[in-house]
Parts: sequence; structure tokens; C-alpha cells
Amino acid sequence: MVGRPPSKSTAAIRAARDFLFSTPDYEAAVSGFKWPELSHFNFALEWFDVVAAEHPDRPAVIIADNEGKRSWSYGELSRRSDQVANWLRRLGMKAGDHMIVMLPNTIELWEILLGLLKIGGVAIPTSTLLSPADLAFRAKRSRAKFAIAPNSLKRRFRDTGRSLTKIGIGPVAPSGWINFADSTKAPDEFVPSSLTPASAKCLLYFTSGTTSHPKLVRHTQVSYPVGHLSTMWWLGLRPGDIHLNISSPGWGKHAWSNFFAPFLAQASVFIFNYDRFDAVALMQVMEQNEVSTFCAPPTVWRMLIQADLTQLKHAPRELVGAGEPLNPEVINQVRKAWGGTIRDGFGQTEMTCAIGNNPGAIVKDGSMGRPLPGYAISLRDPISGDEVTDEGEICLDLSAGILGLATGYYHDSRLTAEAYRDGYYHTGDIARRDEDGYLTYIGRADDVFKASDYKISPFELESILLEHPYVTEVAIVPSPDPVRLAVPKAFVRLLDDLSTTTDEAARAIFDHARERLSGYQRVRIVEFVQELPKTISGKIRRVELREQEALRVANGNLSQQYLENDFRS
Repeated sequence: MVGRPPSKSTAAIRAARDFLFSTPDYEAAVSGFKWPELSHFNFALEWFDVVAAEHPDRPAVIIADNEGKRSWSYGELSRRSDQVANWLRRLGMKAGDHMIVMLPNTIELWEILLGLLKIGGVAIPTSTLLSPADLAFRAKRSRAKFAIAPNSLKRRFRDTGRSLTKIGIGPVAPSGWINFADSTKAPDEFVPSSLTPASAKCLLYFTSGTTSHPKLVRHTQVSYPVGHLSTMWWLGLRPGDIHLNISSPGWGKHAWSNFFAPFLAQASVFIFNYDRFDAVALMQVMEQNEVSTFCAPPTVWRMLIQADLTQLKHAPRELVGAGEPLNPEVINQVRKAWGGTIRDGFGQTEMTCAIGNNPGAIVKDGSMGRPLPGYAISLRDPISGDEVTDEGEICLDLSAGILGLATGYYHDSRLTAEAYRDGYYHTGDIARRDEDGYLTYIGRADDVFKASDYKISPFELESILLEHPYVTEVAIVPSPDPVRLAVPKAFVRLLDDLSTTTDEAARAIFDHARERLSGYQRVRIVEFVQELPKTISGKIRRVELREQEALRVANGNLSQQYLENDFRS
């Protein structure tokens, strides 16, 4: 069987989606959009399979690598995920059971996610880079009963215990593991045993842990599957688009742009697998495959602009950045070469895209945009909790019934109560709002600090330093100071092939900062590093640098750093 007929839930979601398709005007979209009201819904059965029935030959997933490319249609994946669902049921999986999904960007990832959705299983997407200790923590914390991974990663599971049913992908399954290839023998027509409640668990996502241990976010059958209508509108996806999003499996952004949003739009997910990033190769693949919409994290955009962008003759219609705010210098270089503007957006693992620059809207460089349809955003004072008009913590009004927001943290009532308090979901992120309602990211509440009683946004200073041609990456943290309380310190990673000395580089960076920053913002200390500490998902762990700097000052260690005062003429 290929595909299924639409349900009432399908029709309600399609009406909401088509409203967004037909309403490019920001004000009209925000005022007219309503989340569909759903009591039961199953994304794989009532959406993906319906699309497969209507467009069985349309590519759903296209994967390219150095050896070529392969495409799987909506019809093929609909039938194959029926097989996987039947096979998982035969293994004893029931609705509500948890599975660690530790897979790279291979087709098995989409097969297993759709199969899990069909039987009501709960996916725990997990990075393939996790250490055995990290994986053991996640397996225990999530109460997983099943796990699936490439056979080559079997040693990562050494501490996960015998109670975890392990499924391997590869020619020969390890001892004690089940071979995923056996799923091809299962019947290819799946019959659900019951309706799927909209409030049932669908996904459990570990956050990236930029400031503390990762939290386990609980998403329902509608919060991500339907909530990503906002992400679809922000991305500018349309039926038939070829959408390339560079994101690693295991993190929320992968589900945003490599699963739910493209499938809601009836578009094609395009994957480019590479061993080492090569900007020229990426642009060649984009050209050859007529990529129409492109989303990438700031790290990729920064590497791209170091190449000759004019090699890409037909730039994608939509250009999007996500993960962390983009710096104006990157946006300007891409605009000059490709003619399009990278549109920024904001969201978290806990939600779909909540703030963004939508297609066709005026884009203010440096701003992440305005609240998207379906999202009620309030800026609130981080200390008093009072609403503010200009600068404060980004909060979501819970009374607005925001469908794209997670329902809390799995088996952690304390964290849930802390984040969902006083009628608002508190993001922990600070933004500034201008007179037109555009929001500019300031930083994590934990990262913003005071120097000489002035508030310092690390992101604003980092944006300035990244404009210097010597600088590849930078992180700003407070360095304790007996007079000013703290002064801004920059941890800088220089270009790999830089021919100048570090003394000359430090002088150039201090001169650059003095010319572009106000006195109270001025970077006072620079330290050059080979790498910046990051989470597995690639976000800079400033908390680690703050702790390292506080310890350095306490111990009186003044080596390996440059002081601005030493470079004043």
C-alpha cells in the first residue's frame, strides 16, 4: 500500500498551511493565522502517507556524497516505513516506548523515524559523536528500551546495560544485536491499532548543554510535527522545492529543516554528506542539483565566504541562517555575491521557529526578525519578571496556546516549573526590540555581563571582531577586574594560514576594536587559541571560558595573553 486518504486532522493542517502559502504579507499572516485544533494526529500516517498517495513519485529524500547521489520518493518511503513499523511491532515495541536513534544522514534515519511515528514510538535523536559515558547517561536518563545505530558504533554502547534492545545497521550485526536489514522481510502494509492522541509523546530531545547538563525536552505528536508550520513559513519552503539544510542528526534543527518543515511543504530534503567541509564542493553540488532553499549555521556561512562565492551561478531562492545569530559582515558578503539576503531566525530545541525574517519582508541586518505566526512574544525583565518594551528576556505567552512549544522536561518537574512560570515560557535569551517590532539578539542571560556598570553583549563585540580578516572565530567573556568589576576579553582563533606574528595580529585586532567600539565596550584582553570549547552541536561554551578565566585571574596567571594597554601608541 502506498499512501493513505486524508483525515479531518489532515484537512485542518492543510488549511493552516495553505493560508501561510497564500499570505506572504507579515501583518496579514500574523493576524490571520490560527493553529489547527487537533485531538488526535499521527504525522506519518495522516500527513506523510497522504502526500505519498497524492505525489508518490516526488522525491522525499535525496542524499549525495563523493560517489554520487540516490533519491527516495514519498511513495517509496511510505511503503518502507510501513515495513519498519510492522517489524518494530514484531520486536515488541509499543506506543510510548522510547528508542535512541543514533544514526548519521543515511536513509535509515528517515525510515526509522517514520516507522516509529506510525506505531507511536518515541524517538530520542542522538548525535553519533557522543562518548560512551554521554550515551550511557542519555540511555538511563531517557529510560530508553530500544536503540538503533551503525554497527561501527557498537563500542559506544558498552555501558548502556543489557536491558536495552540494540538494533544494528551494517552487513553483520554484532553479537547480541538485531540486524535492521531483517526489516525488509516485514509486510509492507501497516495497520494502526488505534488513533494517536495529539498530546502523546513523540520526541525526546536532549538540549546542547551550553551552560549546564543537557535537559530532556518533551515534544508531543503536534508540537514539532504541526508546530513546524512556523518554520516552514520562515524558511520559505514551497511544494517541489529542493531544500538543503546543513545540520547533524541528533539535534533539534535537524528535525526542523530535514524532516518536519520540508515534508509539511511537500518539498524534497537534500543531504550532502562529506568527510571534510569544502566550500567549492558544496557550491558545485548546490548548482548541479538546483537547490532552491538553503539553510546553514553561522560556522558554515563563515567558511563559505572564505571561498569565491561567485562560483555558484544560480543561488538558491531562499537563504537562511540558524543556530546562533549571524554577523553583518557575513550577510553583506553573501548579498554581494549571490544577490540574496540571509534571513535569520530564532527558536530553541523546546520550540519551533518563533522569531524570524520571513521571505519578502524588509530585513534589518543584525536583527533576527519579528514574532512569527502563531507565536506571542513578550520581553520581560529577567529579575522582576515585569514586561518591558525595549530590552529583556524573550518569553512566550502560555495563554496564547502556542502549539509549537514543548510541554516541558521529561521527568523533571523542577526544571519545568522554573521555565514555565508566571504564565510564560522563559527562554533565557535576551533581545532588544526596535520601534518596528524587530528583535535583535543580545545573548544568553548567563553570557551578558557588566563592565564599569555598563551591560556588555558578547555577541555585539564578537560581531565587530569577526569583521577583521585575521579572525576566524571569537568568544567574548568577562575577565575579573578589581576596578571595573570585569573587562571584555576575547578568545580568538586566527586564520590557519596567517603569515603575520601573533604580536602583529594582536595589535591589528586592538586597533580594529578601538575604531569600532565605544569606550566601555572596548576589548581589553586578547588570547589566541587553536580551538574554542563547543557543545557537540557546535555552539560555543562561553561558560567554560568564563570559569577558565576566573581561575586564571585568581591564580595570577598572566601568560599567553595580550593586553590592550601594551599596544597603545
